Amino acid sequence: MMNLDFKAFKDVDWNEIELDNIGEWPVIVKVICGAFIAGLVLFFSYSLLVSDEIDSYHNAVAKEVELRTTYRTKYAIASKLDIYRLQMIEMEDKFSQLLKRLPTSNETPGLLDDLSYVGTTSGLTFLKIGWLPEVEKEFYTELPIKIEVVGTYHEFGQFVGKVAQLPRIVSLHDFSILSSGEKQLTFSVIAKTYRYEEGTK
Repeated sequence: MMNLDFKAFKDVDWNEIELDNIGEWPVIVKVICGAFIAGLVLFFSYSLLVSDEIDSYHNAVAKEVELRTTYRTKYAIASKLDIYRLQMIEMEDKFSQLLKRLPTSNETPGLLDDLSYVGTTSGLTFLKIGWLPEVEKEFYTELPIKIEVVGTYHEFGQFVGKVAQLPRIVSLHDFSILSSGEKQLTFSVIAKTYRYEEGTK
């Protein structure tokens, strides 16, 4: 085993250290230079080999995390597909039921008779009832009906309740109430029914 005398390091004449006489360098200088060169070799080996491997490892870990996240997301969506299908079926059924409550072209004229009937059976006297111009929307068309009747609050309340019970969808808008004397009131209201425009975008 080589014995190193580190005290001799102080006695080294660095002016005599030249590359041409490496063989004559003191042992301590040879050891230091060898250690320095070995350190450089290790450093560059790490930089060129180990560092690239570590970067590849980190990239692989990041990719694995990304794939796991994507898998969990897709699994969560897939596990809820049956629920979404059931909800879609339920929504389509409700939509179909609503469409059935909309009057067809053949049934639309009969709504005036229905409104007149529920009005007179509620005790109201009709001053006016008739269609207003249609209002086209994106997926349906509004069919407004202008109604003016005379009666009491109670009779008008009965009329509103009976309209809500009609088999077809009819909504009431733009209420106006004027006194007609002797506890009689004139009620003005717009009744709206709707026609679904199949095939519209």
